Amino acid sequence: MSTPIGPVDATQVPRFAGPATFARLPRLDEVTSPDVAVVGVPFDTGVSYRPGARFGPAHVRASSKLLRPYHPGLDVSPFAVQQVADAGDVAVNPFDIEEAIGTLEQAAHGFAADDVRLLTIGGDPTIALPLLRAAARRHGPIGVLHLDAHLDTWDTYFGAAYTHGTPFRRAGEEGLLDPERCLHMGIRGPLYAPSDLRDDRAIGFQVVTADNYQDTTMAAIVERMRARLGAGPVYVSVDIDVLDPAHAPGT
Repeated sequence: MSTPIGPVDATQVPRFAGPATFARLPRLDEVTSPDVAVVGVPFDTGVSYRPGARFGPAHVRASSKLLRPYHPGLDVSPFAVQQVADAGDVAVNPFDIEEAIGTLEQAAHGFAADDVRLLTIGGDPTIALPLLRAAARRHGPIGVLHLDAHLDTWDTYFGAAYTHGTPFRRAGEEGLLDPERCLHMGIRGPLYAPSDLRDDRAIGFQVVTADNYQDTTMAAIVERMRARLGAGPVYVSVDIDVLDPAHAPGT
């Protein structure tokens, strides 16, 4: 195995210079055997309220210039053990949700066929559905760890089946999920009706609420997560509003 090409050395090239890639990592075309591809999906046509997530990939990349490569808590330099590269953005149609979903699914399937794992930057949660389709084509029904304030298992919004609030409902209907290995973490706030939780359970999700973090230890929550997800492939989805609104008020 060749030594991975890591980020540009910030002690030699100032952070405000150098490549504009995620964490100043190499571009995909600069490496031969990538393990992980960072892919932006600048799409937010599926939102029902505040747009703007289409600018997420650009701003995450800009902020990632400040990342340092060593994690002291885990005693690991992840970019030294995995070849991570920035694959740029998937150009999706901002006016046609179903076309955008199809475009992203095919792009993600191409990476999966090459055995490259994806770290995808959105974008609104609509993009979870095509990513799950691609993952399930590779692995079969897949587990889900979903960190979010909201369930995202509603049926429709304004009669539309493909939105930011429905991706896991559609994924369950399409048989993409392993119903024994799905878990929400961080759910908080009001719902539309008690049936929201019943429908969510029927798809196969268990829920760790934000209140549960006050009721038990973090170690116990992590153990529950491990027990639920098991050892098989897992799709991890992180919505920024899993953070308390005090820390991310714009979402």
